[in-house]
Amino acid sequence: MQQNSPTFNIFNFEKIADILIRLGVLFLLIGWCYDILKPFVLIIVWAIVIAVAFSPIYERVVKLFKGKKILATIFVTLILLTILVVPSVLITQSLYEEVNNFAQYYQTNEHLIPPPGETTKNWPTITKPIVEIWASASEDLSKVALKYTEQLKTVGSWLLLSLAGIGKGILQFIVSIIIAMGLLLYSESLTKVSKNIFVKLIGNNGEHYAEVTVITIRNVVKGFLGVALIQALMIGIGFFLAGVPFAGIFTIICLFLAIIQVGIGPVAIPVVIYMYSVTDATTATILAIWVGITLISDNILKPILLGRGNPPAPMLVIFLGAIGGFIYNGFIGLFLGAVILTLGYKFFLSWIDMENDEPQIEELQTETEE
Repeated sequence: MQQNSPTFNIFNFEKIADILIRLGVLFLLIGWCYDILKPFVLIIVWAIVIAVAFSPIYERVVKLFKGKKILATIFVTLILLTILVVPSVLITQSLYEEVNNFAQYYQTNEHLIPPPGETTKNWPTITKPIVEIWASASEDLSKVALKYTEQLKTVGSWLLLSLAGIGKGILQFIVSIIIAMGLLLYSESLTKVSKNIFVKLIGNNGEHYAEVTVITIRNVVKGFLGVALIQALMIGIGFFLAGVPFAGIFTIICLFLAIIQVGIGPVAIPVVIYMYSVTDATTATILAIWVGITLISDNILKPILLGRGNPPAPMLVIFLGAIGGFIYNGFIGLFLGAVILTLGYKFFLSWIDMENDEPQIEELQTETEE
């Protein structure tokens, strides 16, 4: 045994060294690939989410085109890009014009903000400070700007960063849609690959987790993000048609609030009150009715899109996911963060359920063997 021990030790050393070298090369290759793909990680992940969410619709379109996948893919891509690009262009154009008008009015010291209407005299006493600031701003905006310089700087810098992030996010959305449609074109092979990956990573429960992933993504995209986009589109149409000042900014804020499950009320209701004081009663009333319909639509759309089942996650999970995603990844993170955190939440619950089921499975196996 003593004579063979040096050879044995040398063999073990060579084997360990060989494994370490292979692992080192593998980690180097993986790290290198990640660095190359790092600028596109968010886009690719969001493309996968879009592909999973829209695959049922895509399959119906393929049947409509009698199995011609390329034509179906082009059709769905054009529809999605139109739905995304047209409102984005209108909002961006509106923001550009509003910022230019603001700068022009500020330089010429014109009335950028209209004075409070007669109806504000009947408002509750608690609103008097707001009305006073409003009246002062309508008379001379520069005085108010000097009085609240620090606050305006903070809000202005945040607003500029947010608008820049929105522009970047829209471009990322466009690229993600194109990649998603490419994934759907090869959906059958990708489905097999994804299931194999889950089985390889998780084991026998891989297919179960693959199904959980697909169902969760579709529920979040339809029941939360889809409803938020519909509500933002509805309220944006109302703001633009009613001639609300800074309609583009208010629409984006409403979209943000709708995604984080706060709702559009904190913005839409004050806008309606403002419109009653500066425009005719008919326009303001029609806008108020439209805002009411939009607010109620949340309770109608969610049950339709989510079905009768339980929601995929509590509101707090969606809220934290959207806020955290927005802070960490910008505009696209607002959507992606809600999906990823909900997915992690569902995985955790599914893992707990499987842990609880293991003793029962072992008992059944023992009974079968006996």
